[in-house]
Amino acid sequence: MDSTPKQNLGIGAYRGLKHDIIRGIFQPGEKLLMSRLKERYELGVGPLREALSQLVAERLVVAISQRGYRVASMSREELADLYDARAQLEGLVLELAIQRGDDTWEADILAKAHTLAKVMEVNSPDEMLDVWDTRHKAFHTAIAAGCNSPHLLQVRESLFNQVERYRHLWLCETVFSDEALERKRQEHTALVEVILARDTDTVCRMMREHLMTPVPIILEVMERRGLA
Repeated sequence: MDSTPKQNLGIGAYRGLKHDIIRGIFQPGEKLLMSRLKERYELGVGPLREALSQLVAERLVVAISQRGYRVASMSREELADLYDARAQLEGLVLELAIQRGDDTWEADILAKAHTLAKVMEVNSPDEMLDVWDTRHKAFHTAIAAGCNSPHLLQVRESLFNQVERYRHLWLCETVFSDEALERKRQEHTALVEVILARDTDTVCRMMREHLMTPVPIILEVMERRGLA
C-alpha cells in the first residue's frame, strides 16, 4: 500500500501550521484546539498530530500532558540565547568554510548576493517578505555550505528553525523599510568582500556582529506586543 499521500498530508499540515505560528496567526501560549486545526487545514487528526509532534521537536509547540498542545512561549532570555548560539556557531562554520571553500563556493556566494541585492517587482507585502527572506536565507546558506560538514549544517538548521518566530518580527521591521534594507545590503557587500579576501578573523567577527543586529529590534517589537 502506498503511504505517500499520507506522508504528503503530514508534510502539508506541518508546513501550514509552522507558517501560521511563525506569522503569529497562533500566538505564544495559545492552546491549539484540534477542532480549529481540522477546520483551518481541512485535515484529519492523524496528519495534524504528526505535524504537532514535529513542531514539538523544533520547540515551536509544547505538549501538555493529557491536555493537548500549546504554542511555545517567547521570552527575552530565549531570544538572547538563541541569537548568541547562532552567532557563535556561524562564526565557527564560516571559519571552516574559508579554510575549505573552493572557487565554486565563492561563485555561489557571489550569485546569491547578486540575487538578493536585485530590486524586484512584487505584487504584495507578503510576497516581498517571502521573496526577500528566501533569498536572504539562500545567501547565508551558500556561505555556510563551504564548511563541508553535514552535521554542523544540521545543527545550524535546527537553531534556525527555533529562531524563526523571532526572525519574523525583525523581518517585518526590516523588509518594508528602504533604509533598513540598504543597511543590510551594505553589510552583505562588506561580508562578501572580506570572505573573498579570506580574512578569517575579520569576517568571523563581522558575521557574529551581523547576526546579532536584529536582537534589539526584535526586543523592541516584543515589548510593544507584550511578548517580553
